[in-house]
Amino acid sequence: MPRPRLTDEQIEQALLASHWTREGDEIVRQVKRPDFKAAMAFVNQVADLAESLDHHPDIAISWNTVDLRVSTHDSGGLTDLDFELAKGVDVLDGSE
Repeated sequence: MPRPRLTDEQIEQALLASHWTREGDEIVRQVKRPDFKAAMAFVNQVADLAESLDHHPDIAISWNTVDLRVSTHDSGGLTDLDFELAKGVDVLDGSE
């Protein structure tokens, strides 16, 4: 059963305490690392987190830059699970 979608107000409130921004039905974040190897290590940490939550972001890597996009596709938008993953990413990045 899909999770309930958050309201626009709930999404805006959740974004206030994060390093993420909203783009339509996704939240997005860019993380930079010193080099490609460090970016890949960060991606592997995000992968472990995503597996533990059974919620997987779209990830794009360009040398030292990691772009993350999160949405709950089976709910058709943003849910509490997206922000749980986002908070975990912020912790991994050391920005939480």
